[in-house]
Amino acid sequence: MTAVTDQDHTERPDRRGNTSCDDDRPERDDREHGHPGEDGRGAAGPSGEGGHDTAGGPLREGRTGPAGPARRTGTDASPWDDGLIARRMTGNGGEGPFAGAESRVPGPQAVPPLAYDTTLRLRLEALRELVGSSRTRLDNRTLAEAGRVLQEAAVRRRLSGQHTVVAIAGATGSGKSQLFNALAGVPISETGVRRPTTAAPIACSWSDGAASLIERLGIPPRLRRRPLQATVDADERLRGLVLVDLPDHDSAAVQHREQVDRVLALVDAVIWVVDPEKYADAMLHERYLRPMAAHAEVMFVVLNQIDRLPGEAAEQVLDDLRRLLDEDGIALGEYGEPGTTVLALSALTGDGVGDLREALARFVVERGAPARRISADVDVAAARLWPVYATRRRAGLSEEAREEFSDRLADAVGATAAGEAAERAWLRNANRACGTPWLRLWRWCQDRGDPITGRQLLRGQPDEEITARQRVEQAVRTVADRASAGLPAPWAQAVREAAARGAQGLPEALDALAVRAGLPPGRPPRPGWWPVAVLVQASMTLLQFVGGLWLLGQIIGVVPPNLGVPVLLMVIGIVGGPLIEWSCRMAARGPARRYGQEAERRLREAAAGCGRARVLDPVAAELLRYLEVREQYGRVVGVGAGTGTVTVTGAGTGARIGGG
Repeated sequence: MTAVTDQDHTERPDRRGNTSCDDDRPERDDREHGHPGEDGRGAAGPSGEGGHDTAGGPLREGRTGPAGPARRTGTDASPWDDGLIARRMTGNGGEGPFAGAESRVPGPQAVPPLAYDTTLRLRLEALRELVGSSRTRLDNRTLAEAGRVLQEAAVRRRLSGQHTVVAIAGATGSGKSQLFNALAGVPISETGVRRPTTAAPIACSWSDGAASLIERLGIPPRLRRRPLQATVDADERLRGLVLVDLPDHDSAAVQHREQVDRVLALVDAVIWVVDPEKYADAMLHERYLRPMAAHAEVMFVVLNQIDRLPGEAAEQVLDDLRRLLDEDGIALGEYGEPGTTVLALSALTGDGVGDLREALARFVVERGAPARRISADVDVAAARLWPVYATRRRAGLSEEAREEFSDRLADAVGATAAGEAAERAWLRNANRACGTPWLRLWRWCQDRGDPITGRQLLRGQPDEEITARQRVEQAVRTVADRASAGLPAPWAQAVREAAARGAQGLPEALDALAVRAGLPPGRPPRPGWWPVAVLVQASMTLLQFVGGLWLLGQIIGVVPPNLGVPVLLMVIGIVGGPLIEWSCRMAARGPARRYGQEAERRLREAAAGCGRARVLDPVAAELLRYLEVREQYGRVVGVGAGTGTVTVTGAGTGARIGGG
């Protein structure tokens, strides 16, 4: 058996006008990758070395017939588009034609691209929107994995949907290259006792059209192979399989491990090859298997080298391997359920290799591995984003918190004191209008040096200003803490920053609106009974004057003596005036209280409006943004909504997400 190159073979005419293959390239490729054979050139027949026939010329590829291999022309010099072809030579020393030669098609064949189902398309679209909506709130490192999944999903969708790329990964000495060769039916990947043996990924494609997929893995043409034709003919269901042999994941060479990690992130499925000695290796389980638990449906775990285990030891090791996989959170595909396929085999003796080939055939025929891989990648990306989107407790801005914030601002601006001052001003005005002239005169003299006002004069004192500012800052901090409680850290920080930005200049704005929304200029409004009370009070005063003048006239002798009537008039006026004033004061309490309450309400509403515009609305906007991304995150994980409850009432709009 031999692996003969069919990629990059430039046929050019020789001096005799015939075309010949480039002999140096296949020999150099075989030497680089250590294919078995003499001088590292691959297996050679008894007729010559390095794949030359008995006449000394290179072996020609093409259609075969009774007369031997046909020469190729320049137009069909490179009919295969994805690598090297391994063929079996005849047993007569290589003098006869190749067995099982394949019919060629000029040029690469077009293959349909991969198509995602509706559910996966919607999840990818939701993830794309989620990343776009979160870039201003989350750092690039947090969104890096989601961005990578979106990019790889878009790239994979443009490539072949008829091929399934399966990587064979394993530790040093696990026999993965041996298994790779057993599946291909030809020694393609080097095996041996030297460690590490595989230095670079090698791809083997069972059909045409996989060149772009292999190029995506970064595998150059010189490392691309074809399986033995007899192996391809034996199971047509493997057509569409692209098998990749990876370096050891525990290799001492760092570049080998880096290549393993890079290719594992791009393939559609993985075959993990373990041996009886390293199947429980902590590095394998902690670095690869456990993080890839979501990819259980696109993984195979193969226990190799069972020929080294005596009796029932193979079953015991296999059961222990299943136990470890279950502890890693990997679902096992048993009893018809989806999950990881676990097999035991010996690549050296071939025992169990047919079972793996049968499982791979069913896996490839389904054509669903690429979509399942992308779906699992979305699951992993969503799980990593869980801490920055999901919460299990009630979060948001409640109505109670909003009312408490408004009350704190009203206290800071002095709404209650302003209402009391307005009530006192109304009562004072009523007393002035309905009081006795003598009492009004005394109050006028008393208040000449102290102008009457309905506003608080202490509001402008420095200590009160400092106290008011502290109250405003405390109110903002409290409402920000309550609104951000229970939110993931990035969104909680965004809510607090929005509240802090709104708090800048808020005390000055409250001072300005306190002046505008304070007592209106002029006298307070008078009730309908007020003129009647004033007229009655004036009548009482008039009776006092009449009674006094009457008595004065009697004393002078102008009026006949009669003390009863003038004294009665004076007593009525003197007693009736204070009585009317007291009655008016009692009657004025209700209107004065309502007037003060109205003044307090106006100031409270003004303070609440200022706080809502500057603090609550920006906080509510941040909560609404979080609400939107929570809904998008719910679509990414495949549920209608996220977990927990988010309530937004800062802008007068209530919205809620409920969950378990």
